Amino acid sequence: MDAVFKALADPTRRSLLDELFKEDGQTLGALEGRLPMTRFGVMKHLKVLEEAGLVATRRRGREKLHFLNPVPIRLVHDRWVSKYAEPWAAALTGLKRELEEELMEKVFEIYIKTTPERLWEAITDSELRRKYNFGMGVVSDWTPGSRYEAVHASAPAPLAEGENLEIDPPRRLVQSFTALWSDDVKSEGTSRVTWEIEPVGDSCRLTVTHDQLREGANDELYGGWPMILSGLKTLLETGETLTTPGSLMYAEGAA
Repeated sequence: MDAVFKALADPTRRSLLDELFKEDGQTLGALEGRLPMTRFGVMKHLKVLEEAGLVATRRRGREKLHFLNPVPIRLVHDRWVSKYAEPWAAALTGLKRELEEELMEKVFEIYIKTTPERLWEAITDSELRRKYNFGMGVVSDWTPGSRYEAVHASAPAPLAEGENLEIDPPRRLVQSFTALWSDDVKSEGTSRVTWEIEPVGDSCRLTVTHDQLREGANDELYGGWPMILSGLKTLLETGETLTTPGSLMYAEGAA
């Protein structure tokens, strides 16, 4: 976590994160225009933020887009803050940005010391999944084009459902996603979630992209990702589950 604190210690880098918080998915040129410094200076600060995991990037055509990645901040929260001030991180779930066709894309990235095979198992195994996913397991036969359902022991019906659009174990899983746990989220329709696993030394980089969200979509659809991924990392690296209030809120009924 030293890299996170080092990155956040600089006021210019905090300003860059503030700009991405206001409007996610910006190009280097757009960010350069918002700060009183050279393009090279902005590039250097973005590099530090990327190395700390606070910024994730995606290529769209010839453009490189920068996204605020709140997962490392969530890990700091889980380690030191959540016991005393759980609401502190709630504002991170309010990220908004305008994209073509009025759609939003959210990108979350985390490094986990595990193998691709173990990580894939944790994503697709229902019993493992419910240990870090608010008590929700996932039921599917994991074949291309098959259906899946997110189920909870205390819920009489699935809380989410979708189709497995692409399956490439243990590297890539693309799913449609329809939330069903309330009328508000049902009205949002179908979005898409992509899990990408990349080996890095003795660890893996997991990138979760939640896209095809309408602009201004209900943040219940994507706001839980930082806590889910923090729980996944904790489970695979320590064998334990998160005990933050938010993690326990819905997990108790799964015991």
